[in-house]
Amino acid sequence: MTTATFIAKNAFRNKRRALLSVMSVAVSLFLFVTLLVGLRELTVPIEDIGAASRIIVRNKISLGNVLPARQRQVIERIPGIEVVTPFTWFGGKYRGEEVMFGQFAMDPAAVTKILVDAKIPSDQLERFLTDRQGALIGKETAEKYKIKVGDKMVLEGTFWPYNVQLNVSGIYQGTIDNRNLFFHHKYFDEVAGDQGIVGTWWLKAKNIDDVPRIVADINKAFENTSAEVRAETERAFQMSFVSMWGNIKVLVHRICSVVVFTLLLVSTSTMSMAIRERFRELAVLKALGYQRRELFAFILAESFGLAATGALLGVGGAYCLFTFTEFVQQATGGMFLAFEVTPRIIGQACLVAAALGIIAAIAPAVSVARMSVVEGLKTLD
Repeated sequence: MTTATFIAKNAFRNKRRALLSVMSVAVSLFLFVTLLVGLRELTVPIEDIGAASRIIVRNKISLGNVLPARQRQVIERIPGIEVVTPFTWFGGKYRGEEVMFGQFAMDPAAVTKILVDAKIPSDQLERFLTDRQGALIGKETAEKYKIKVGDKMVLEGTFWPYNVQLNVSGIYQGTIDNRNLFFHHKYFDEVAGDQGIVGTWWLKAKNIDDVPRIVADINKAFENTSAEVRAETERAFQMSFVSMWGNIKVLVHRICSVVVFTLLLVSTSTMSMAIRERFRELAVLKALGYQRRELFAFILAESFGLAATGALLGVGGAYCLFTFTEFVQQATGGMFLAFEVTPRIIGQACLVAAALGIIAAIAPAVSVARMSVVEGLKTLD
């Protein structure tokens, strides 16, 4: 019998206990990875190649407060801006149900200038530009609802007290979020009764280096007016939504700490129980001349092996589930664009498993080290 075989047989002597130990590690690390990936998706939004030069201008009080359309003339006079478009969230129901895809009214000519990576067939783009009720829809949403070019869509107003009737002029793809729908802001104005209001302004700077200055100039231009604004980069705008959740990072880290601490207690208790049942055998090994360090190595290898097996199942299962399936997207209704298990997160989970295997072996190893041969042989007599 080899040393590896000896350790493996001891580890799985009580198969039920070993299986429960492995599964507890696997489930806990699966939860650990899920929490970290979810936190990363919330706090590190995915950005495309043009995100760094895009700026969102919203009402300083809140997103629920609209802005006057006359602000556009002032914004367009600020040096360094390539294109400006109103960008109003509609947020209606489709087919009578709440939907996760964004619906935005904007200037149709600005779509390709701001969404620089969007791929739209030229004939569909021309159709979108010329049709007042035209709509441009993302490929993922089109596939989900089986929408084709030429179909009609009716969005039932929720935030806005009216409906919009749209003609699907084109389907775009190639962006980081191929789910949104864009339609003409002039049509939105018409349906809203030409009130001269917009939700936000969306603009693109000619040069990335000019973004901080443009943000400051816009904020200063409307300072002390009846509709003060808050201009911020697209990333800062995205992060403002995360801040509404409170300190989500601290919450997730505390939950992860509780999961790891609980798992550590369970693993230590399990290893202590397993070693205590084998005190007589370990005493025999001592009598045969095995040193304390060798016995500690046996216990450490057993503990580390169980933790590693659980890590393989838990972390590997999370990676396969989130990488090769759309389980999260379907379960959350498309809330997350991607649920990527990064090498950093895998490394953190494996480090937790390694620490778990080492720490869980310390207490039983100390007990064995303090045990004399006579005391060990008397055990369970």
